[in-house]
Amino acid sequence: MRLAYFVWEYPPRLIGGLGTYAAEITRKFAEQGHEVIVFTMNEEDKLLTKEEVAKGIQVHRPMVADASNIFPVFVDEELRRWGKGFKFFSDVLTYNVLSANKYVNEVCKDLECDIIVSHDWLSAIAGSISKQNTSLPFVQHFHSTEYGRSGGGGSSTIKNLEYSVAQQADLVITVSYSMREELNFLKYPAQKVRVVWNGVDEKKCDISRYPKAKRDEWREKLGISEKDKVILFTGRLTWVKGVDSLIRAMPAILAKLPNTKLVLLGRGEMYDELKTMVAQLGVSNDVIFINKWVDESERLLMYASANLVCAPSRYEPFGIVSLEAMSMKKPVLVGYGGLREAVIEGQHGLYCDPNNPQNIAEQALKMLMNEEMAKRFGENGRRRVEEYFTWDKVARDTIALYETLLHK
Repeated sequence: MRLAYFVWEYPPRLIGGLGTYAAEITRKFAEQGHEVIVFTMNEEDKLLTKEEVAKGIQVHRPMVADASNIFPVFVDEELRRWGKGFKFFSDVLTYNVLSANKYVNEVCKDLECDIIVSHDWLSAIAGSISKQNTSLPFVQHFHSTEYGRSGGGGSSTIKNLEYSVAQQADLVITVSYSMREELNFLKYPAQKVRVVWNGVDEKKCDISRYPKAKRDEWREKLGISEKDKVILFTGRLTWVKGVDSLIRAMPAILAKLPNTKLVLLGRGEMYDELKTMVAQLGVSNDVIFINKWVDESERLLMYASANLVCAPSRYEPFGIVSLEAMSMKKPVLVGYGGLREAVIEGQHGLYCDPNNPQNIAEQALKMLMNEEMAKRFGENGRRRVEEYFTWDKVARDTIALYETLLHK
């Protein structure tokens, strides 16, 4: 099978979980004998516009000209109110149009694809245009929605775009049953919606690759002693991830376990606010911010060095963080959404209320103060990942759904 694959982020340009998903699953598609032609955003026009990144994977990255000074003439007032953020919309729209045109007018003439695939609103326009001009089957993946990301509000333009593309698609794939319920609530075409969970590279996320000496070295570098308990949060520093509540839980955690450190790996719009919060709570010596991009090996070393991984999200379509932690044999504390599909409470970790810092503290302490429970959760989590959440399985399940369109 040959796929025309539109995805807004792709290595080496990684912004969030979508880029990791795209990199891993396209690699598996290629290993399983399929061909993938990826259309993605460039990075300040520094990357090659076309290259073969691996056998079976061709990547196109159009150079995007800044059109933000003229686009406001053609859009409604809601988009014009984006202010500085309007350039982001302009760049995304330009990337979509350039990618679709390149596929329809150039690539399609040399390489006939079987299916068009696009991900989220960020590449949905390209998928829609390509379907209209080729009549190929079209699959739209939703990793989240504007409604969910914004807590029920958000941009009406983006919400309308998402809904429209769902109607045009021949198949809609989402990442969890929680997300499927959300799409049903939003009146998306239920008969088209299918679920394929996300995955993790269980070979990379293996604690045996990180011996104790390496873990101790990383802790020492951050001023964390061998006796300290480490809670790890990794993700965007934003309200929806519940990181503010996690920080507010620290005084209660420290009251019971004074030798606890909270490590926050991530960047986001709440960084300055969270730094202020930490100072006001008097926990500056116990909360460590790593406000930068780190490579994969260092990030996995952080998992290996932690005692507990916490993802107290208020909204989470799925949450690869929990899979990475489980694969590394770490107990997890999770909030709402798709996180609770990967993690079964009492077997792999515990659930918490992201809006209740006291509840977060109580649930975290249960695992931090019971090493036998924490170890059992970690071992169970690793087995669950190996059975249900490998990228190999995710790729095979996804291709099986694509093939249903070819049969039709």
